[in-house]
Order: sequence, then C-alpha cells, then structure tokens
Amino acid sequence: MKILMVLTSHDQMGDTGQKTGFWLEEFTAPYYVFLDAGANITIASPKGGQPPVDPNSEANEALTETTRRFESDAHAREALASTKKLADVDMNEFDAVFYPGGHGPLWDLVNNDTSMALIKAAYEQDKVIGAVCHAPAVFKNVEIKPGQNLVGGREVTGFSNSEEDAAGLTQVVPFLLEDMLKDNTATYTKGDDWAPHIVVDGKLITGQNPASSEGTAKAVVQALQQG
Repeated sequence: MKILMVLTSHDQMGDTGQKTGFWLEEFTAPYYVFLDAGANITIASPKGGQPPVDPNSEANEALTETTRRFESDAHAREALASTKKLADVDMNEFDAVFYPGGHGPLWDLVNNDTSMALIKAAYEQDKVIGAVCHAPAVFKNVEIKPGQNLVGGREVTGFSNSEEDAAGLTQVVPFLLEDMLKDNTATYTKGDDWAPHIVVDGKLITGQNPASSEGTAKAVVQALQQG
C-alpha cells in the first residue's frame, strides 16, 4: 500500500508573532503505524523541503513514544527534511492520502488548489482519505460536485470548539473547524476534550485531536486492507 502524507508549509500563528506548523505527534504516530504495516510512504508539502514543526509540539509534555522514536530515526528525519512539492505528486500513484494536523493547515492548505484537486481526485478514485485534529480543515473548499462539499452529509470529527477555546486560540484562528464542518452539512461528533475520538465514514476517516492520531492511522490501514 502506498500512502501520501501531506504536511503544512505555514509557520505563522495569524498575526500573533508566534510560530506554528504541523503537530509533531500527529505526523510521527501515523507515520509509524503506516511504516509498521508495511506501507510505502511519500511525504509532501506545498513548498517542499523541511516543513515547519509547531514548537509547542516539541515541548517535553508533548513528546510521546513515537516522537522519541522519530528523534532517533535518521531515515525518517531525512524523509521529513526533503518532502516533495505537493504540485509534483500524482494521486494516481497512491492508495490513500493522510493529512496530519497542527494549526498550519488552517492557513495554507485550506485554499491550496493543488491540495483541493488531490483530495477530489482521491474521492473520485475511491481512495482512502484521512485527516486528524485541525487537518479536516483541508476539506473546507473541496466540492465533489457544484454546491456539495466533500463532507456534506458525512460523519466527521476534528478539533472541537471547546478544545480551541482551551488552547486560547479561538480569536486567532481564521475559522473554527467544528463550525466549518457543520456549516458544510457534515454530521460532526466529538468525544471528551483531548481524548481519542475517531470517525470512519466509508473511506473518509477523521480524528479529533492529537490523542486520536494513532487510532485514525490504524483505521486508514484497516480500510486499505479491506480494499
């Protein structure tokens, strides 16, 4: 199985002067779930090269077993440092696409034509589409037919309004993910704040928060194995 992982290239948290990017664990946990399942992984980002890591996700309290494994994995670190440009990847070559979160995608992947075309192609080709935490934001402008969003009428989850409030970023983010999904007529569900919550709707698989990243990736693998 061939899996494309798409990371943000955006490193500014609105106009706060704070850095953001992708959330490390939301990349490392799925990466190792995929790798250990025997997947061939390609990593891409809008600008290519080394994508920005949210500094908060490298703080001691945010580190996990998989982030530590990554720290000592030269091959994985090299793969992350040399991501392909999103414009240079072809969805035809992959069985699934997976978007790790972090706040970065809210800015650069939401309106990225290449990303939107990639997701639409994945949908049309009946490929598995996964996203965790803030990454379901990438579906905001993906129309599968005029006036119908990819998430319309589908069951999804993603970073909740209450979690954004707890993070103190409600006024900073360009939009609230939970509200956006509901506005696009998705059936949004959530678990407790910061607890794992994974939603599988056919081949659309979403996770609520960092704690959901491993489970979301495992659901992607399961969907791939079921064909």
